[in-house]
Order: sequence, then structure tokens, then C-alpha cells
Amino acid sequence: MITRPQPKLAAGAAVAVLLFSFLSAPIVAAHGHTTAGGFNFVIGWANEPALVGQPNAVALFVYDQDDKPVTDIPADAISAVVSTAGQDSGALSLAPAFDVEEGFGTPGEYSAEVIPTAPGDYTFHFTGTIHDKAIDVSMTSGAETFDGVVAPADLEFPVKQPTLTEVGTRLDRVDGRIEALQSAAPAAAAIADAQAAATAASAAADRALLIGALLGGAGLVLAAIAVAMVLRARTPGAGSA
Repeated sequence: MITRPQPKLAAGAAVAVLLFSFLSAPIVAAHGHTTAGGFNFVIGWANEPALVGQPNAVALFVYDQDDKPVTDIPADAISAVVSTAGQDSGALSLAPAFDVEEGFGTPGEYSAEVIPTAPGDYTFHFTGTIHDKAIDVSMTSGAETFDGVVAPADLEFPVKQPTLTEVGTRLDRVDGRIEALQSAAPAAAAIADAQAAATAASAAADRALLIGALLGGAGLVLAAIAVAMVLRARTPGAGSA
């Protein structure tokens, strides 16, 4: 007699298998997958969504060919260069983001902290060694890999706050206006000084003209007196009483 499996038992077994597969598989949400040097890598941001101006980290999960986490990679054995819009960061050293003994973090995850300051797609380039094998892996954010960086305003509600880049741009504009005003101030002061000097020179000229007029008048009076005395001396009988 053939015993047929009960539908409920079969459905329960299927759910159990799917649940076990999900729990035992590496982290895949919003991360890219690649293979190199006999290792499987899962790459992405440590915190997602990745927001402009918010602390984050480049995350690299390392598994062996049996998808078991590799937990013995020393710090600084792998470094990452982050690139976006034609600009490259310096080499960022990856360190374990877990502690097996303390029981925190995800075994096999290595990360390097970074704060993305511009929205868009980013590229992570990893180099170094794992178990004496050279590693050189690159991955760019995209629909099939990991998410790019977005501005907080894309998620903010109801009021959208300016990003740090926008605030910096506005401050640069304010600084430019202040510098323009400061550079214009000496010119205004020089004009005021020139006007004051011109006023002083005009006053001095007026005084000189007044003194010259007074001296000229006094000279005419003296000349008239002298002429009168000469005429009087020439008149007969003048001077005898």
C-alpha cells in the first residue's frame, strides 16, 4: 500500500526548507556578489539606504567556496578605494566588523568607515591578500549590485532640510559677499580721505587768497600815503607854519 504525503505536511516541509535556506545563506539584500581567488564576496554599504552626509561604511563579506564566513583575515590585510564622479578616496583599511567571542556583528564582515558627501553611484575597489592569495575586486553601485547614495531630501517628510553640500554652498556665497564688501570698504575710505584732503586744500587756498588780498590792500594804502607825502613836500610853503 502506497502512503501519500499529506498536503499540510508537505507544505510545512517546504516552508521549513525555504526558511533554513534563507537563514543559512549570506546576506544578499541590496548587496552585490562576485567571486575571486576562490572566495565569494558580498559587497555594499554597511548602512542602507546610504544617505549624503551620514556616517556609513564600505562593507565586504568574505565567504569560502562552501559559503562559510572567513573570520581570520587580519586588520589592514585588505584596503578599499571609494570612487565617485571621477574622484578617488585614499586607501581605506578594512577591519573586522564582528567579534566571534563576544557574539556581535556578522561573521565574515569587514568594513571601513566613510561619510559619502555627494549623491550618485559609487565604486568600491578592494585590494590585498586573503590566506596569502592576492585579491583585486571592484564593484560599482547599480540595479544588479548595491544601492547608490541618495540625498536625505529624497526621504524627508514633510519638511526637506538642506544637505551639508547645499549649506556649504550657501556659506561660500555669504563669504563671497562679505569679502566683496570688505574689499569695497577701503576704496570708500580712500574716497572719503581724498574728499577731506580736497576740502582742506580748498580752505587753505581761501585763506591764502584772503591774506593776499589784505596784504595787497595794505600795500595800496601805504603807497597812497607815500604819494601824498611826496606831493606835500613839493608844494611851496608846505612844511612852514
